[in-house]
Amino acid sequence: RTNKPPATYNTESVTMNTARTGISSILKRTASKAVPFKRTLATASDEVLVKTSLYDMHKELGGDMVPFAGYELPVLYKGENGGVMKEHLWCRADGKASMFDVSHMGQIRWHGRDRAEFLERIVVGDIKGLAPGSGCLSLVTNANGGIIDDTVITNAGDYIYMVVNGATKFGDMKHFSEQMDNFDGDVTMEYLEDTKQLLAIQGPGAAEAVAKILPDGFDLTNMAFMTGADTALDGVDGCRITRCGYTGEDGFEIAMPAENTVSIASKLLDDPSVNPTGLGARDSLRLEAGLCLYGHDLNGSITPTEGTLGWTMGGPKSRRRAEGGFVGAEHILTPEGKFKKSARKRVGIMGMKAPAREHAEIYDATGETLIGEVTSGTFSPCLKKPIAMGYVETGNHKNGTEIMVKIRNKMQKAAVTKMPFVESHYYRVPE
Repeated sequence: RTNKPPATYNTESVTMNTARTGISSILKRTASKAVPFKRTLATASDEVLVKTSLYDMHKELGGDMVPFAGYELPVLYKGENGGVMKEHLWCRADGKASMFDVSHMGQIRWHGRDRAEFLERIVVGDIKGLAPGSGCLSLVTNANGGIIDDTVITNAGDYIYMVVNGATKFGDMKHFSEQMDNFDGDVTMEYLEDTKQLLAIQGPGAAEAVAKILPDGFDLTNMAFMTGADTALDGVDGCRITRCGYTGEDGFEIAMPAENTVSIASKLLDDPSVNPTGLGARDSLRLEAGLCLYGHDLNGSITPTEGTLGWTMGGPKSRRRAEGGFVGAEHILTPEGKFKKSARKRVGIMGMKAPAREHAEIYDATGETLIGEVTSGTFSPCLKKPIAMGYVETGNHKNGTEIMVKIRNKMQKAAVTKMPFVESHYYRVPE
């Protein structure tokens, strides 16, 4: 983390430009694919953008607002602690926490006695095995075994709580509805629309910051990563907290009624350790953590095994791998529950002198054979060097494999690198 950046780089502008380029391409890609469910999102050119409950607060805080997944959200904030570089580093600093508005995400409650059985038809994970309060990252797959979306699913006791990506939520729900039409069981889907807003609090100081708005006696010390609970926040009932996140740090996602979002966010920001943070830093943080961005690193043509996410199905002897039963399973698993061979693998990439953008071509070490392409790239604020993620032909995916990346029409030496690029600090309950 202490390596000096090359003298030719203005790290702030590089990171900010990467954020803007990524957000622009996300918008172009997702706007045309958003399928109407309960309302219509227009195309990128004439899109009527949704404002979250914090829109006015973002503006007051100096938020630089951009279109993202049909919403108007801050890419960064202008001010003393603003800008992608400062916001990013704040989130990784001891005792600090970052607050993100992620209200564009789709929040769904599943009801009915057969809800877990149905969900195991549309996602790859072990939903029936989730203890009350426990959650998991899972994948929604299509008939060809490709990934429709990635999602966090939690057994909330009386219902199952699901959070899907904002850019894909309407397409997801159309798919869910189609699958429900072919399901002979008791299950209903409750989409919370924008009645519930969602904030993410991430960083080493996240627990201390969130504790100030939780009820007395709420036991954060024994709240494991990927668990959640219904609770009050700052005295407001009807809220929910999940210990999860998208940065590689400890953190939480908190859901609350739309009408109470400003007061709860204000209470969090009263803590000087909490910094409002935009989409730009969210993207560079997740890439340092080796986490995928749907529509870039994952899509409907990429299977879980190609995306190196086979672990979401469990180990070699797990029930889900043995039974399959989810949409497209026959394209991913053999009848014995083994992974079918895949032609490409998702990898981390380092060693370039300049950031590699999405779709940059990857070649073998000779620079003669095209073996893949970059799906995400940025300048790492913590490592002070370019990092990237992409797909290469199987056989070229091992750590340390020398490759060439074509950046601005010039070949640059690089190497396949293990992810995460920066050590993760997910919370572990003390023994």
